[in-house]
Amino acid sequence: MQEERSLPTQPQVRITVSDDKLHAFLHIDHADDASVCTLDQLLSLLQEQRVVYGIDYAKLQEISRNPSQFLHAPTVVATGDRATDGIDGKVESVINLNADQRKPLELEDGRVDFKEVISLNNVRKGQLIARIIPPTEGTPGKTVTGEVLMAKPGKEARFHAGKNIVFDPEQQAYYAAIDGMVTKTDKDKINVFPIYEVNGDVDFSIGNIDFVGSVVIRGTVRSGFRIRAEGDVRVTGAIEAAEIEAGGSIHIGAGILGHNKGLVRAGKTVKSSFIQDANVEAGEDIVVSQSIMHSSVRAGRDVICQGLKGLIVGGVIQAGEKVIARTIGNTMSTATTIEVGVRPELRNELQELRSRLKSITEHVDKTDKALTLLNHLASIGKLSDDKAAMRVKLNHTKKQAVDEMELIKERILEIERTLEDAGNAKIVATSTVYAGTKMIIGRYTKYIKDTVAHVQFYISEGDISMAPHV
Repeated sequence: MQEERSLPTQPQVRITVSDDKLHAFLHIDHADDASVCTLDQLLSLLQEQRVVYGIDYAKLQEISRNPSQFLHAPTVVATGDRATDGIDGKVESVINLNADQRKPLELEDGRVDFKEVISLNNVRKGQLIARIIPPTEGTPGKTVTGEVLMAKPGKEARFHAGKNIVFDPEQQAYYAAIDGMVTKTDKDKINVFPIYEVNGDVDFSIGNIDFVGSVVIRGTVRSGFRIRAEGDVRVTGAIEAAEIEAGGSIHIGAGILGHNKGLVRAGKTVKSSFIQDANVEAGEDIVVSQSIMHSSVRAGRDVICQGLKGLIVGGVIQAGEKVIARTIGNTMSTATTIEVGVRPELRNELQELRSRLKSITEHVDKTDKALTLLNHLASIGKLSDDKAAMRVKLNHTKKQAVDEMELIKERILEIERTLEDAGNAKIVATSTVYAGTKMIIGRYTKYIKDTVAHVQFYISEGDISMAPHV
C-alpha cells in the first residue's frame, strides 16, 4: 500500500490504494466527536492520490458528517472494475459422437432387443452437423486511478472437418456434403462416409443395420438379422435367412441360403453365386453364376443363370422380359415354373385381384340369398322392424361390394392387356429343359412333357412357340 500525508487539520485522514489499483481506502488515524472535514477536502485528498474512478460519493458524505465513526478501520471509498475475460468459442454438435453406440435397444416394456445394438449417425446431404459458437471479446476493466485493464479474448473453437463436410461462413455451421454416416477418425476429424463397412459377420455383435448409403459386409449375414441400405449392399460371404433391402444393387459373394425365410430385395440388380430356398426380388436383373434352387425369384427385367452350372430347378422364377439359363428343371421332373412377359408385381397383383373378386362374389351371393328371404317377408307383411333395418343394411353392403367388383374387373382387364403385350419376352435354355417345367409367357402357358435341348420359347401367333437356340 502507498501512504500519503494526513490533512493538516483534525481529523487525521490518509488514502491508500491497493496493489491491483482496484480499491482506494480511507484511513482516519485520529478524530473525536468535534472533528469535521468537508466532502471537498476528501475529494481533494483522493485527487492527490490520483483516484478518479469509481468514487463512492455517498460514503464520503457519510464520513464527512461523522469522521469518528470510521476511526482506525479502513473504509473503501473507490472501487474499480475488474476486466472480464472473453468466453471461449465452442462447437455445438447436433450429433453425439461420444455416446455408447454398441448397446442393445431397450424397448418400452422393459425388454431388450439384442439385434438392435448399433446406432448409425445417418445424415442427409445438406443436413446440419455442428454450429460454431464464436468467442466473446471480454469486457475491459478500469482501475480507481483511471487506467484501462485489458480483457483476454476467448479462444476460437476448433472443428476438425474431414471428408464430405462443408462450412458455411455466414451461418458459422458445418453441413454434410453427401448422404452418409458421420464418423470420427484420427485426430478427432469429423467425416461423412457414404459407405458403412463391417469387417466380419452381421450377428449379435453388430445387430441390424439401417443406413442411408451403401453397406459392405466382409463376412456372412446370419439368420434373423436385417440390413436396409439406400445405396448398394455388398456381402463377401453368404446371406442366410435374413432380410436385405437395398435401394441400389445387392452383390453376394458366397450365395443365398434362405431356409424359406427372409427376403433379399434390390431396387436395381441382385448378383449371387447361387440362390437356394430363398425369396429374391430385383427391380432390374437377377444374375446368378451357379444355380437357383427351390426359390421364389422376381426380376423387373431379366433372370440370368449362365455359369458353368447355370441350373434353375424348383420354385417360381418371374421376369419382366426374359429368363436365360443353361438348364431348367431336372431328371426327377421337379415342378419348376418360369414366367416372363410382365412385371412380376403386376402378375402378383392380378392373382390377388382375382382372389379378391372371388371372395366378394361369394359374399354378394350370400347377401342376395338373405335379401330374397327378407323381400319375401316384406311382400307378405311379416317383416319386423329389426329385419327391415337388416334389409336396408344388406342393400347398402351389396351396393358397396358391387362397386368394388367393377373397379377390380377394370383393373384386371388393364393388367390382362399388359399380358397380351409380351412380344419381346422369351425363355432360353442353352443346354436342357426337363419335363415337369411350366412355361408362362404373358397370358399363355405351356407344360413341358418331354426333355428338349438348346431351345428358346416365345410368343408367336397367339401361342407359345419353341425354336432351337443357336
